[in-house]
Amino acid sequence: MATAKKILIVDDAVFMRQMLAKILMAEGYEICGEASCASEAVEKYKKLRPDLVTMDIVMPMMEELDGIGAVKEIIRFDPSARIIICSVMGQQSLVIEAIRAGAKDFVTKPVQPVRLLEAVRNVLASEKT
Repeated sequence: MATAKKILIVDDAVFMRQMLAKILMAEGYEICGEASCASEAVEKYKKLRPDLVTMDIVMPMMEELDGIGAVKEIIRFDPSARIIICSVMGQQSLVIEAIRAGAKDFVTKPVQPVRLLEAVRNVLASEKT
């Protein structure tokens, strides 16, 4: 049997990280790490080398880096990184910017488990370039 795909969850809200982890683990994915801010996301990506990242793009600006900045940093480090954006409706311009920066897909909050799992499966099925 194939080894479970490793996922890094990035969101400033603990409840959101827990909810995403619960949905993903129920489907057999391994949560290899969590990050609550953009710089921590980049650091953990480099250390953990996950198969996929779920990235919140709007996080409190306690630092220079936001979610889009984190997407750019991760893609700079690993051009084949697979990142799915999780954002609330009304942030289309940010989602478009994140996709242009290298994110592969997006899901809107509140996250629908079916949509999240569909996005994860599709992005993981795509060839790493």
